[in-house]
Amino acid sequence: VAVHWRGMKGGITFNDIITLLKVCGIAAILLAAVAWGKGDAGHFTHIAPVYETMSGADTASAFATSLIFVMFCYSGWNAAAYMAGEMRNPQRDLPRALLIGTGIVTVLYLGLNAVYFYGADVTELAGKPEVGLVAAEQLFGDVGVTLVTLVLCISILASASAMVIAGPRVYYAFGRDFRALRFLSRTNAYTGAPTWALLLQGAVTTLLIFCGGIAAIQQYAGFTLFLFAGLAVSCVFVLRWRQPDAPRPFRAWGYPVTPALFIAVMVWTMGWALSSERWLQSVLGLCTIAGAGILFVVLPRVFKEENGEQR
Repeated sequence: VAVHWRGMKGGITFNDIITLLKVCGIAAILLAAVAWGKGDAGHFTHIAPVYETMSGADTASAFATSLIFVMFCYSGWNAAAYMAGEMRNPQRDLPRALLIGTGIVTVLYLGLNAVYFYGADVTELAGKPEVGLVAAEQLFGDVGVTLVTLVLCISILASASAMVIAGPRVYYAFGRDFRALRFLSRTNAYTGAPTWALLLQGAVTTLLIFCGGIAAIQQYAGFTLFLFAGLAVSCVFVLRWRQPDAPRPFRAWGYPVTPALFIAVMVWTMGWALSSERWLQSVLGLCTIAGAGILFVVLPRVFKEENGEQR
């Protein structure tokens, strides 16, 4: 937050550099695992005994819960859309950014997971959030653990930086839509940074960090990601129904099958998440969204002048 608070230009430069280091670091891990890693390809076919005895319902619940954690690795794939208004040619650049960005993340994600399973089997990785370090110790020893830890720290910092860029754009839109929140749309006259939006982003994130462990936070935030992703895709149907003749520079591939399938997976996953062991975090996510919905309805009605305009 402090880096991006100093100015948009410097913040973007910092984000570009740290992201480049992140991608290069992950690529180095993949190459090192292939060249020098002491792994075992047999780990890819090993099945933990607990999974062989699980019921169909338990398997579905575990799979759905895992999808929420997987979704975190791709969170931000749609963040480029938040900056469409700042693009010179959004019809060309936005789809390109979404497709190329998601493609790169997919390759890196699958590559890292292959390295994890090459270094350790599923029994050794189960229930451990620091799977990268467990696999690194098997592959490279103590020195490798130190280097992988450094890469992972850079990776987390790069992801945080990207979200600090994208998140305040949402708060900025709040300030433009609701005059009661207009302070969120104010930018620093010298640096161009959305000062209050950045501070709010930092405060909310810090509060979440102190409220629970990594698994609880991911379940809480991941549930909301699934819900809003499903709602966003459902807008494709709504807009085509309400505005059938509106110009559409690009279209949804495979419509209506692909968006319908996406929504079905989102609903299915959220249903199992609400019935899993971490149901409380999912319910808290719903409560947060419900509270925001109430504010969305109440704010325009409360902050009105006699002539009907918002203050």
